[in-house]
Amino acid sequence: MQRRTFLAASSAAVALNSKLLADTPMPMANLGKTGMRISRITVGGYHMRVRSEDEGVKIVHRAIDLGVNMFDCARIYHKGESESTYGRALAGGLRQKIHLMTKAEIYTYDGAMLELEESLRRMKTDYLDLWCCHQVSTMKEVDQILGPGGSLQAFVKAKEQGKVRHIGFTGHHDPEVHQRLLSSFDGWETVQHPVNLIDPHHLSFLENVLPKVRAKGLGMLAMKSNAMGEIGKAKIAPIEECLRFTWSQDIDTLVSGVETVEQLEQNVLTLKTFKKMSGEEMTTLLSRTKKGPTGTGVEKYKKA
Repeated sequence: MQRRTFLAASSAAVALNSKLLADTPMPMANLGKTGMRISRITVGGYHMRVRSEDEGVKIVHRAIDLGVNMFDCARIYHKGESESTYGRALAGGLRQKIHLMTKAEIYTYDGAMLELEESLRRMKTDYLDLWCCHQVSTMKEVDQILGPGGSLQAFVKAKEQGKVRHIGFTGHHDPEVHQRLLSSFDGWETVQHPVNLIDPHHLSFLENVLPKVRAKGLGMLAMKSNAMGEIGKAKIAPIEECLRFTWSQDIDTLVSGVETVEQLEQNVLTLKTFKKMSGEEMTTLLSRTKKGPTGTGVEKYKKA
């Protein structure tokens, strides 16, 4: 292909992609029984703040322009700076146009309540749409959360006070931990865990947790579609295939980490042009990925 022809084709592709981004409606879903109608892509609060606060603000604003209305964060991300970035980005009335979530990592009542107040202050809001118990990994942590003076009491109290509208939990280490949290308390409204194309081959959340989440009618937030970048690094699958597989599962939204506006636009374009994988396609794909590498060599966050 001659250079002039190539450039013309590239310009046409860019123009088409820009039109698709602007004109194609954002796919939406109900977040379980919460009553929240959310975009099927959620901006991840860690990666959007990796480069700078200015870049984080640009990502948030562009996401809203593209129809994203769900935004993730956690108190621990960048020592609170991710939350502060949302506080700046959502000024001027934008806070009321979106759903905002963050997470608490301290598993005591007093500690979680302090984290909540600090999160509200940093994010410059008087309520959260979703507050989650963050990255629960061990049965010892579950004991602390559920026991006397545990953070579960803080989640229940904060909802009663109207400081949070809905509550849930997250984790990526051990499906049995999720199963115990699900069976121990009926007040959870959302669950977040990994959903990706190698998860079924080792301690699978997709097989062992997601069906239980759905049976209870809870909201399902998927994460780690690319196993924190490790699937791509290992050349197991390209990012578009990772995204398509995750969106083909029974999830409400995918928490997607992006470090630039360009990455955000590409992921949103993938969603807006998404076609669900057939059962045959998924079987073929999983047969391929089962050949390795799998397990904690790629999903480094899981229990060995």
